[in-house]
Amino acid sequence: MQPLAFFLLIFPFFAFSYDGYLSYDYTAYTECKAAPEEALYNGGILKNQTLAFNNGSSIQDISNIYTPSLILHNLTQAIYSFSSWVKIEGAEPSLISASLTTDNEIYKCVGTVLAKSGCWSFLKGGFILHQPSNLSIIYLQNAADKSINIAIASASLQPFTDQQWKTNQDYMINNVRKRAVTIHVSDKNGDALQEASITINQISKDFLFGSSIASTILGNLPYQNWFVERFNAAVFENELKWYATEPEQGKLNYTIPDRMLEFIRSNQIIARGHNIFWEDPKYIPAWIRNLSDTGLKSAVNSRIQSLMSKYKEEFIHWDVSNEMLHFDFYEQRLGPDATLHFYETAHEADPLATLFMNEYNVVETCSDVNSTVDTYISRVKELESGGIFMDGIGLESHFSEPNLPLVRGILDKLATLGLPIWLTEVDISNKFDHQTQGIYLEQVLREGYSHPAVNGIMLWTALHPKGCYQMCLTDYNLHNLPAGDVVDKLLQQWQTTDLLGHTDEHGSYNFNGFLGEYNVTVQYGNATANSTFSLSRSYETKHFNIHMPS
Repeated sequence: MQPLAFFLLIFPFFAFSYDGYLSYDYTAYTECKAAPEEALYNGGILKNQTLAFNNGSSIQDISNIYTPSLILHNLTQAIYSFSSWVKIEGAEPSLISASLTTDNEIYKCVGTVLAKSGCWSFLKGGFILHQPSNLSIIYLQNAADKSINIAIASASLQPFTDQQWKTNQDYMINNVRKRAVTIHVSDKNGDALQEASITINQISKDFLFGSSIASTILGNLPYQNWFVERFNAAVFENELKWYATEPEQGKLNYTIPDRMLEFIRSNQIIARGHNIFWEDPKYIPAWIRNLSDTGLKSAVNSRIQSLMSKYKEEFIHWDVSNEMLHFDFYEQRLGPDATLHFYETAHEADPLATLFMNEYNVVETCSDVNSTVDTYISRVKELESGGIFMDGIGLESHFSEPNLPLVRGILDKLATLGLPIWLTEVDISNKFDHQTQGIYLEQVLREGYSHPAVNGIMLWTALHPKGCYQMCLTDYNLHNLPAGDVVDKLLQQWQTTDLLGHTDEHGSYNFNGFLGEYNVTVQYGNATANSTFSLSRSYETKHFNIHMPS
């Protein structure tokens, strides 16, 4: 069993109340079951709700078919978590989409599930109502508009206020990203020392939070200093992609990524490898597309061996086959086992690297039928059944307006795989102004950081003279934009500030600290002791002993 799966089994985060607020229920299922489980939150406001069947022609923007619907009256402005068990009859597995219509808005997708005939599958998502609605309808239909029989059971709709949602995030941060510590100070005989002075400094963070960088950081000392002051992780924006390292066949050039890696190493920053292959044909050089099948097979093998041998053990991750749910250039050319071969060969070349499947529109929306959460899960299981070493879930996270309960519901389902989850390319669309980008960015970052299954977050904010891909943190003079202010604020919140105190009558000092590495200095009389300790994830209090010299 993977460590994350073990952690979630030992420390499940089910619904309960604390400080007057209802907590969120992280329960999710990916297996198809003979019978549905009980409804989350005992059904929430759907408790005792009667299922209706409405003709689709009476609901705007859906096809003229019969669909199971939930009729809702007097919904308040709130954040709603929605879940249901779904079964279809007389059809092959089908993607079922839950949609919502209100007095004022239409939400085309608030959750999806890949349902099967004869067993029950779990749909989890949600929506945010920005204004009350007298009459609302949640309806389920086949995403391909096929007329099939859909059954639902154990449906649940649970509202949360903004404050309840935030309180739940804070609770999870305090319990998953932090840990209680007791430092015991004694003399060489083991006798507790009262009123010893203690200074504690966090020197590194366990949670990896970083950003993309580009060649523009080379030689730019102010930009380098700005980056190092904030981030403990980085990913190269384009410099490791095949079109950058081998623009012409046989003419390999790693000069730029080598120099970027020197900057990374010299500042003790962790780096992700992005990417070995990109499935989108428009980013595949013409010389590759024009190769024969035999020539292409030889070229992809050379690509893996060249890249992975050169940078063996340098990158903690590799995005092996980027965006394979949307594009399949290599499998079209080399056969259905091409991706299996990529992962197999990459693992052999660098066994210590975590190999990721990286994809967009998994958490950003559920309207993209190519990359729904169940589609992603099915592809992971398919690859694993082929014997490949696929160890990580990469979610690009290029957001427009984030749907937070949908994001969380999708993360819940992905967490059932027991693999590390990373938000790998976080940004907010540039169709919004800077202020709105900052607001939405904070929502996404808090959602990712507070989810127990997320191991790291990477922003997609490499700085160029003419801006960034979608969202910049600063202008080119390194003056913060609103998104940069958000990042600085959260980085400050998500670290333990320097602590100064004294041991109590038991010779102990207690605090609750963010996971990571710490320096501790103890003074007692004329004696001084310095030591370090680390905090890793656990619900048990960390005990650390310091013996003062004579």
